[in-house]
Amino acid sequence: MNKPNILIINPDQMRADALHHLGNEASHTPVFDALAQEGVSFRNAFCQNPVCVPSRCSFMTGLYPHTKGHRTMSHLLHPDEENLFSDLKNAGYYTVSSTRGDLMGGQFKKYHKSLIDEYLMFSRVKTPATLVKSKRGEKGSDTFFSFFDGIIPENKNGREIRNIDDLCIDAAIKFIQKRPKDQPFFLFAGLNFPHPPYQIEKKYYDLIDESKLQNRIPNISDGDGKPRMETSLRDALSVSDWDEDRLRDLRRTYLAMCAKVDAQAGRLVDALKKEGIYDDTAIIVLSDHGDYTGDYGIVEKCQNCFPDCLTNVPLIIKPPAAVTADSGVNDSLAELTDLCATVYDLAGIDCGRQSFSESLLPAMQDKTVPHRDAVFCEGGRLMGEVHCSEQNNLLSEDDIYGPRLLLQTREDGTHTKAAMIRTKEYKYVLRLYEKDEFYVLAEGERVNRIDDAAYQPMIAELKEKMLLWYMKTCDLVPREYDERFTPEFLQNNIASAGVPLFLAKAVTGVLSLSGKPLSQVINALRKKVGM
Repeated sequence: MNKPNILIINPDQMRADALHHLGNEASHTPVFDALAQEGVSFRNAFCQNPVCVPSRCSFMTGLYPHTKGHRTMSHLLHPDEENLFSDLKNAGYYTVSSTRGDLMGGQFKKYHKSLIDEYLMFSRVKTPATLVKSKRGEKGSDTFFSFFDGIIPENKNGREIRNIDDLCIDAAIKFIQKRPKDQPFFLFAGLNFPHPPYQIEKKYYDLIDESKLQNRIPNISDGDGKPRMETSLRDALSVSDWDEDRLRDLRRTYLAMCAKVDAQAGRLVDALKKEGIYDDTAIIVLSDHGDYTGDYGIVEKCQNCFPDCLTNVPLIIKPPAAVTADSGVNDSLAELTDLCATVYDLAGIDCGRQSFSESLLPAMQDKTVPHRDAVFCEGGRLMGEVHCSEQNNLLSEDDIYGPRLLLQTREDGTHTKAAMIRTKEYKYVLRLYEKDEFYVLAEGERVNRIDDAAYQPMIAELKEKMLLWYMKTCDLVPREYDERFTPEFLQNNIASAGVPLFLAKAVTGVLSLSGKPLSQVINALRKKVGM
């Protein structure tokens, strides 16, 4: 089989339960539902950090955020860090990316041509994107930090408002039409929607059946044992004071934003089919993290809390036609880290580097094949890690993100470092400066059961599994030999064993020409001279 094309559609902040085929009867996602029916949709897929940059750095490398310290919005990948782009480029792929990546710092200068052959450029277009100003209420009102705008007024000409994602899709379609025909492509389409503010055109709003909206998770109370970050956001955002009608309108708007993303994905699918390469292309849909959307009395997201609404994300894989699939919804636990190994399996390549990614292909081809027995997510920081507080992102206290970012700067443990382990039945969260969390998932996640005596054995078991996970994933040893073992260093070692210096120089000179790593040369000489 020739290498398939790889298309990744990456909406920002989409919850898994926003998809119709995963049980949300109010939502409208026919394109994603069709891809799931043809391929596989993992119902229990989880991100490894509940905000953009750390999550993307994780799923594009197959490493956990803690492995190389990618734990903040301000620490992106560096040029020496191998990732899906570099691996596929090295395997002969033509690599293309949208400018919405949240992955590589200074990407236009450092990464263009070295990892990414082409960016989807759309600065010169006949119909530019329309920037819709957020309709914030007055300072002190309950809409000042709500992110809620609702229906966007139509353009004067009555046409649909085109946002930056529309331009991205336009550029991606243009690439598909004019792509190099002599090599497979890897196209990463990173989108902004359904990231707040919650705002949408009426045509998509009308697609959402309000009568079928799912009930939100009720507001948390101070006695529920929830972390300070969540209770503080509940108070600061003031959304918990809204009546249910307003909150339902917000949730309907969010689902309408997801419907627009679905329609945009449909345009890409149509372009592949028109070019006759749909069957030769693996299509992968995944989001970096979810959104509170009114659950618990909170909107948007935060970086060190792990309810399913933030961590459970869409993961749909439509393989090329040459790869069979046990199609439909798969209930296996999966992580976004598994993206890399799955892509390499589909492409038939060996990336030649270490990661913690586990290929989903066996489970995709047979639903009875087990995958993971637990998934992990992490976030937060140590006290004193000011560089991890993202103070540089705080424009002012009145900024729409002001409440969350101010909480992240506090040195009282509110932004505590934390990690989640989740099985199909239970969730345990280890929190460094606060009370831990434990949930029986069949009962929901509103009330923390960490002090329940009946579950202490299970909590202890999950703690041990988390310890083993940290042990296995805490670091990576570089593959390159450390060439500080210089010939001079080697000569002195040989000379110290009683070999004349001139002879030591001659021996190391000959051996260095052998092409072997100096570490091997040193070990061989040590055996020779009895060192």
